[in-house]
Amino acid sequence: MDKEFIQNIRNDFPILSEKVYKKDLIYFDNAATTQKPRCVVEKIEQSYYHNNANIHRGVHYLSQLATEEHEAARSTVAEFLHAEKREEIIFTRGTTEAINLVAYSFGEAFCKEGDEVIVSVLEHHSNIVPWQMLCERKGMKLKVIPINEKGELRLDVFESLLNEKTKIVSVAHVSNVLGTINPVNEIIRLAHSKNIPVLIDGAQSVPHIPINIKDMDADFYVFSGHKIYAPTGIGVLYGKEKWLNAIPPYQGGGEMIQTVTFEKTTYNTLPFKFEAGTPDYIGSTALAEALHYVQNIGLDNIAAYEHELLEYGTERLMEIEGMRIIGTAKEKSSVISFLVGNIHPYDIGMLLDKLGIAVRTGHHCAQPLMDSLQIPGTVRASFAFYNTKEEIDKFMEALKRVVMMLS
Repeated sequence: MDKEFIQNIRNDFPILSEKVYKKDLIYFDNAATTQKPRCVVEKIEQSYYHNNANIHRGVHYLSQLATEEHEAARSTVAEFLHAEKREEIIFTRGTTEAINLVAYSFGEAFCKEGDEVIVSVLEHHSNIVPWQMLCERKGMKLKVIPINEKGELRLDVFESLLNEKTKIVSVAHVSNVLGTINPVNEIIRLAHSKNIPVLIDGAQSVPHIPINIKDMDADFYVFSGHKIYAPTGIGVLYGKEKWLNAIPPYQGGGEMIQTVTFEKTTYNTLPFKFEAGTPDYIGSTALAEALHYVQNIGLDNIAAYEHELLEYGTERLMEIEGMRIIGTAKEKSSVISFLVGNIHPYDIGMLLDKLGIAVRTGHHCAQPLMDSLQIPGTVRASFAFYNTKEEIDKFMEALKRVVMMLS
């Protein structure tokens, strides 16, 4: 993507023109949340001002219009993921709720005392804690796939962990800390060879690389809208129809029912069985708008350009004495976590902020990974397609100044 094209993209994101402490904002915290293009915000405004009405049950015009847009958004997500059926798309509040839904409902249907769940050491807390809660509730064991010195999963160890007690495997597609792109197709193949289902946490992969759920063959795939230029509070659970039909609802209430009497309730068909209460029909349509925006640019183009930023940023960072990049996997997304000498990452982040540069510091909701690496945390710079090499150059000038001040 050339400079003029990138500038046109940047013009779609008004916040990128903001000043921070009278400095031009440089936003390198995209792994935490992405900024929103004008069209997504305008879609939210349009929905509230022109077709806001509760969906599905209304016979009046506005309700029918809002229903059509919400269900069209479901189809957009299904097409984006290359899912076979739109009924396999469940709207949630985000990745965390989607994982909790599967951990609870799958656990209720298929897990018992002595069974096992496999996760990896790379996981975000949202893909650890729900499984721990299941294990505590059912008397199960949590098994963990380790990594090598580059931050890549040890597939040999993973294969040895699989056994007749393993009920489900749940791993991230991309590490939010190291940027490692995990070999999920191979993980799924190995698990399926023993008839074990797999959940893939796609929060960090969906914005950066094309996803074909049919080719991947994941049983469950989850992601959050706010990571892919959509609003907060909306997310997606993809589940194979056979699994979604086989597990009980996560929550009860309106919409997820077929009939209710005081003696018995029967549940609705997919996808409504898992969507209790009024859904975020404004958020779903804004998510669809964000997905269309990304598709117009092209995920292949995005992946190639962000890889350029990753390589350039990595090369520039190595100019700093005492630089230690945490995570050097061969297959890596546009995330760089690093430490400099003995300087605490929080101090670097605080001073960079005063210079207008937004990075993330700390354990990044991955404390077990930090413990395994024996570090307190990292500074994390994460890039999106609206970032530039010029921003990386300014970041480097600021970082060199900060390191000099703190050394």
